[in-house]
Amino acid sequence: MSTPVAPSVTTQRKMPFGRWMAEVGWRHLVGIAAVVFAVFPILFVISASLNPLGTVSSSGLLPRAFSLTHYQSLLAGERGPFVRWYINTMVVCGIVAVVQVFLSTLAAYAFSRFRFTGRRIGLLSLLLIMMFPAILSMIAVYTMISGLGQIFPFLGLNSLPGYIVVLLGGSLGQVWLIKGFFDTVPKELDEAAIIDGCTHWQVFTKILLPTLTPILATTVLLALVGVLSEFLLGSIFLTADEKKTLAVGLYGLLQGDRSNNLGVFAAGSVMIMIPVIILYQFLQRYIVGGSTAGAVKG
Repeated sequence: MSTPVAPSVTTQRKMPFGRWMAEVGWRHLVGIAAVVFAVFPILFVISASLNPLGTVSSSGLLPRAFSLTHYQSLLAGERGPFVRWYINTMVVCGIVAVVQVFLSTLAAYAFSRFRFTGRRIGLLSLLLIMMFPAILSMIAVYTMISGLGQIFPFLGLNSLPGYIVVLLGGSLGQVWLIKGFFDTVPKELDEAAIIDGCTHWQVFTKILLPTLTPILATTVLLALVGVLSEFLLGSIFLTADEKKTLAVGLYGLLQGDRSNNLGVFAAGSVMIMIPVIILYQFLQRYIVGGSTAGAVKG
C-alpha cells in the first residue's frame, strides 16, 4: 500500500491577497510607516550636519554637498568649548544613571520582597510624585542649592557636583518599573538561597541581580537618555561655558543665530548620538535575553 505524498509548496493553495492584507499585510505597512517616521528626522539632522552652508534654507533630507567643516569647527573650539561640554555630559550621565538605577533597584527589592508598615503608602507616594513635572519644584530646588553653595561652594550653583545632586533627586523614578520585574521572579529562589545560608544581600546580589539583567539594561538606557536630554535645570544651574553640558551649550549656539547655526547644531547632535548608539548595541543582547537566564546560570 503506497503512502500518501504531501503536496508540494507550489501546489498548495495560496492565501488571497485581500485576506493576506487584512491579517498580515497591514502590519508590514504600519512597520514601514513607523520606520519612515523615525528615520526622517535622523536623515535630516545628518544631512544638515554635512551641509557646508549649514542654513535652514539650504538643508534638506539628502545633502547637496558633503563637508565635515561643522564637525571640525566644533572639535576645534571655534563655537565654544565643545569638548569640555562633551566631557561634562559624559560625567554627569554616567554618575546619575548608575546611582539612579542602583538606588531604584534597592528600593524596588525592598518594596517587592518585604512587607512592612507604610509599604503601600510609599509606593503610592512615589507614583504621585512621578506625576508632577520637575519644573514645579524648580524654584525650591534653586533656593536649596543656592543656600547649600554658601556652606559648601563645590555643591552650589554653576557647579557640576551641585547639578548632579539636583538630578539625583529623581533617583527613585525607576522603582515601579524594576519592582514589576522583581514581582515576576519566583520567591522560591530567595527562599532556597536563604535555606542554603545566604543573607538578604547575597540573595540580592548573587541570585536576583543576574536575573534582572534585561530590566537593568533598559533602565540604564532610559536614565542615560533622560539625563542626556535634560535642558531646563541645566540652563538654570549651569551658566559658565566650561560648566555647561551639551544640551545647554548647543542650545546657546542655536539661539545665537537659528538660521545659520543649524549645521553646527546638527553636527553636535550627531556626536551626541554616538555614545547612546554604542551603549545600546552593547546592552542589546542583555535586553533581549531571557528574564530567568541569569538565575539559572547563577
